Amino acid sequence: MIDFEMGTRQMDIPEVLNRLFYPRREFLNDSTLPAAKNHYIQVEDKIKIVCRFYPSVQDGPNILFFHGNGETVFDYDYIAPLYQKRKINLFVADYRGYGASDGEPTCTDIIKDSHPIFMGFKSILEKQGYMGRLFVMGRSLGSAPAIEVAYHYQKELSGLIVESGFAIAKNQLIRLGVHHLFKDIPHPIGFGNDIKIKDITIPTLIIHGEEDFIIPVTEGKTLYDLSGATKKQGLFIPDAGHNDLLILGMMEYMKAIEEFTH
Repeated sequence: MIDFEMGTRQMDIPEVLNRLFYPRREFLNDSTLPAAKNHYIQVEDKIKIVCRFYPSVQDGPNILFFHGNGETVFDYDYIAPLYQKRKINLFVADYRGYGASDGEPTCTDIIKDSHPIFMGFKSILEKQGYMGRLFVMGRSLGSAPAIEVAYHYQKELSGLIVESGFAIAKNQLIRLGVHHLFKDIPHPIGFGNDIKIKDITIPTLIIHGEEDFIIPVTEGKTLYDLSGATKKQGLFIPDAGHNDLLILGMMEYMKAIEEFTH
């Protein structure tokens, strides 16, 4: 049995953490969108993660969204209306040390915290009467907790969406410039995205920019190829990079998500 926690623990060293995470602190303000509401999910004693729920319709699909590095839930005030317009309820989760969330981020905790966040997501939806199908989505760094949730709870989910995600740990360590620190580990596990996705059989949508120079499109295509889903789709957007993918490919991007979730 693969020890995924060992894989993340091996990466919890300053040389990796200082290159991998770019947390941005923000004061906790209410959303500018009248229907949106902040929620605080307890992931550990004295550690709460801030999430923001952008509701649309009671019976619409519900997406648990893990955002990218350098972002916070507050950034999604500008993006959530694209989902709400398509009758999709969006629930965006932060990480430790990001926005107004407690603690400091580590590789182990970003994976561990995804479990209580998923449970909190379900509980909040149930209490508020949002009974539509459940999906999990991760962008960039968020691909790791999203794939973790899909790997463990696929019986409760209707699909997995990965945007600009990474696949192979060794490639990630090379991009971070720390591969030499792992020379005694021939096959590092890291977050295990490439391993876990093989066992994820629910419908899967992989989105990636063809000109992504932060996480190359080959990583997204590797996730697509390795996916264990019989129903899987790949959307690889020409000329789009890592941070302009939604801008340059908005029509194709949102159409794919709308069709995938409805």
